[in-house]
Amino acid sequence: MAERAGVQLTGVYATSALGRGAEAQIAGVLAGIPAFRPVRRFDTGPCRVDAAATLPEVGDLADELAEAVEAACGAAGLDAGRRAGAALLLAVHGGAAVPALGADLAAATGFRGVRTYTTACVSATSAVADAAALIRRGDVDRAVVAAGYLVEPDQYALFDTGRALATDAAVRPFSAGRTGLLLGDGVAAVVLERADVARRPVADLLGWGRAGDAFHPCRPEPTGRGLARAVAAALRRAALTPEAIGYVNANATGTGYSDAAEAAALRTALGPAAARTPVSSTKALHGHALEASGLLELVVTVLALRHGKLPVNAGWLGPDPDCPLDVIRDAPRPAATPYALTLNAAFGGANTALLVGAA
Repeated sequence: MAERAGVQLTGVYATSALGRGAEAQIAGVLAGIPAFRPVRRFDTGPCRVDAAATLPEVGDLADELAEAVEAACGAAGLDAGRRAGAALLLAVHGGAAVPALGADLAAATGFRGVRTYTTACVSATSAVADAAALIRRGDVDRAVVAAGYLVEPDQYALFDTGRALATDAAVRPFSAGRTGLLLGDGVAAVVLERADVARRPVADLLGWGRAGDAFHPCRPEPTGRGLARAVAAALRRAALTPEAIGYVNANATGTGYSDAAEAAALRTALGPAAARTPVSSTKALHGHALEASGLLELVVTVLALRHGKLPVNAGWLGPDPDCPLDVIRDAPRPAATPYALTLNAAFGGANTALLVGAA
């Protein structure tokens, strides 16, 4: 029975430069106005670039994570009793402080323990996939996944030194003239439950897939073979065909090699359907939240399906022949099917795909 049990998202919460709370995220991405501004949180004087998507007032990461978990649990109706037997999975940037951060979060929010993920930009989506597997196996009835990244000087300086940041203060996924990514605040939490115990379903988590490239420490494999395998695995697990997918919230960071490789991956995984599947990357609006990006983008994707509107791909200047996709431009589109993919990729060649359906 447990192997066949469905998995549902029953509580979602996110904070980004678009605002606080799930509704602020969907309102922001549907408005289509990027949240990038000059950085005031720390000195960017020595840097080439001075832009990120940051909240003007933000607490420390521990407090923001606790707020997100409490809000998501409240939305799902997870009281202390239901939390006691649930799994807590946390995705954050690695470092000596991570064990204490996780333990403190579990204690503050009523969980018995925590599993942490520090696998760069697929941290959050890897945690979601593992949470879903725990539920499908029958190990737990429910799990909470939390993730957080707040723009700070060290990572900012590393991306700036590596010339990865956009020099024109805009993220332009899949577009001609794109110059790079921009970082953004992101703190999110979602509750996943076995379908037969879920009381407040928001969406179905139907499929997930993970695959590696092992091509280069930073550059993606040009044909996108790892990401294509991850998408194919998610489709198989969901028992859906490529034609069923009505939207892809792409990993697309606005960097040249990465966007082109992702476009190739989608053409491989979706076949002829790739030419007519609407695609956008909401990183063009809320920035790249590194370890938290996957969870923030999952929340946005789920809410887009619930609202029946697909976010625009902001910053578009013109078509790139290396990215022949149906990119959503100018205005949100109506959702044509209840199914969507959200994709993420990380340095080292790690790739993830989550497939969700409107509940």
